Amino acid sequence: MDDVYVEKVCRGDTESFRYFLKKYKDMAFSLCVSILKDEFLAEEVVQESFIKAFHGLKSFNAKSSFRTWFYRIVLNEAFQRLKKNKREFIEFQPGYNEEIVDESMLWTLEQDEQIHHINEALKMLPDRESVALRLFYLEEESIKDVCEITGWSESNTKVILHRARKNMLSALKKIIKLNH
Repeated sequence: MDDVYVEKVCRGDTESFRYFLKKYKDMAFSLCVSILKDEFLAEEVVQESFIKAFHGLKSFNAKSSFRTWFYRIVLNEAFQRLKKNKREFIEFQPGYNEEIVDESMLWTLEQDEQIHHINEALKMLPDRESVALRLFYLEEESIKDVCEITGWSESNTKVILHRARKNMLSALKKIIKLNH
């Protein structure tokens, strides 16, 4: 379906670009927040990414899908903003002050609380791990697509996902312990 709208926009039907805005704005925002850890900056980067995609659409080649091409733009813009702002984030350190928490505690939480805890835990992870989890689990991208979007090798992607899952569990245990 994206192909049809790419063609329409390239032929001058700029209103058709709204299709991409509606379809990808939430994903782009989620991805940017996971990298920038700041919703205001994430909104700016999402806007810049859509503008860049709109202007670059004529040079888009169909080697990849629009989705993976756009994800790549979003990631590049977010990392450029991160470098530009020269912000330093405290990375989650596995094993730090970790105590055993019953894993079943997570499943007893209300759904909204679970979502809140998951988002907080994602913010605690290093950028690469947070991006990998969001793409693979929340956006349901395949390993192959995650590799294409991020530029990582397949083996590197699998290692990052493995570490991310372990660190995510540790982060969730800490959050649950602090809140209960």
